[in-house]
Amino acid sequence: MDWNHKLKQLMGEATHLVRSGNLADATRAIQQALGHNTAAATPRGAGTPEGQAVGTTPVQTPVPAATFRTSTAWRGAAAPDVEDAVVIEREGGPAHDSTDGSKTGAQGEPAASRPAAPSSAAPGLASRAGPAAHAEPPGSFTRVAFTSPGASQAPHHYHLYVPPGAASGTPMPLVLMLHGCTQNPTDFAAGTGMNAAAAPANALVLYPAQPQSANPNGCWNWFRPEDQRRGGGEPALLVAMVQDVMARHPVDTQRVYVAGLSAGGAMAALLGREYPDVFAAVGVHSGLQAGAAHNVMAALSAMKSGAKPNPRGTPVAAPGQAVMPMIVFHGDADPTVSARNGEQVIHAALSAVVGGPATLQAKVEQGQSASGQAYTRTVHRHAAGAVVAEHWVLHGAGHAWAGGNAQGSHTDPRGVDATGEMLRFFLEHPRTSAG
Repeated sequence: MDWNHKLKQLMGEATHLVRSGNLADATRAIQQALGHNTAAATPRGAGTPEGQAVGTTPVQTPVPAATFRTSTAWRGAAAPDVEDAVVIEREGGPAHDSTDGSKTGAQGEPAASRPAAPSSAAPGLASRAGPAAHAEPPGSFTRVAFTSPGASQAPHHYHLYVPPGAASGTPMPLVLMLHGCTQNPTDFAAGTGMNAAAAPANALVLYPAQPQSANPNGCWNWFRPEDQRRGGGEPALLVAMVQDVMARHPVDTQRVYVAGLSAGGAMAALLGREYPDVFAAVGVHSGLQAGAAHNVMAALSAMKSGAKPNPRGTPVAAPGQAVMPMIVFHGDADPTVSARNGEQVIHAALSAVVGGPATLQAKVEQGQSASGQAYTRTVHRHAAGAVVAEHWVLHGAGHAWAGGNAQGSHTDPRGVDATGEMLRFFLEHPRTSAG
């Protein structure tokens, strides 16, 4: 199916409905476009899931009745493109809801369900000397039920990967990974391979799940004003999850990072802007800059051609705020989120530097992955040598995680190793008090 043509049809329909006052129907049309747009125009074998993620079944064709709690595994006919898959958790998988509604973890043990501390701010998060009594065990990948005071949708849940080296009690890095639309934590973990990459780095990996009650397609609501500010909405919820993990595991608070794909990438950029006292660096893959849109129509426009100038304020660091190191990956053939957005994410990061981009040095290199994916990597740094941002333009790539595993949705195994490069960039950038 030509989803670019479909997107134009849906945008036209939504515009007509808005003008006629049918806002609810317009919102449904826009959500359909946001969730069902094509993910990548790559040949089969390059990005189409061939296998099965742990506990999930990636599906090529969206199924209207499917939800994240459907117990019947279903696989659609093979499609030539990597599309936004409907991810279905199979009953009996490593992490699922039991018949009585209780949660189970990676080893079959009941996962903890506990309220979180209020998350309107993130003051004084301290490194822990050792794990709490109810910490998830080393070498586990556990589904954790989670409730947060004031959350509009409850309960939530997340998956947490704890590396084998956690047994030492040494404070560990923590990477917050935000999935894209129609994905879930296990699918995203399988597709990015972040757990395997994090093990030798002795890093925790936190994968929040966006419930369909919050967004029908499982998208993070990066385009809503109430979800773009510190102390409320989804940013506060996600930081509360970080705090929840830190309460049970020894976390190095100078090495807490956030990364995301597509809608998750847009939310990662927002978290970096709103919580510089929590996160040390940000990774945005196929996403948009913080503040790119303030409603669904502007979101569609930004996805298509980049964000327009923002009359509500520039989406960069506040005066005196530390500059957030940024690493960005974007395919220049992305039909879902224009590559212009990756350029804007980088521009926002560079503009936060005192004196602006003119004070920085840029080093450009051309290369290709082991599978032949060409790329251009631009590293922006201060004259003294400190790196501010890395921009990876993936030539000919679509809307998919570069170098990902075909067992997950939205992946392009031909691409450069975005997971490894992000983790390398993160660990090179502990949080500092000044930019």
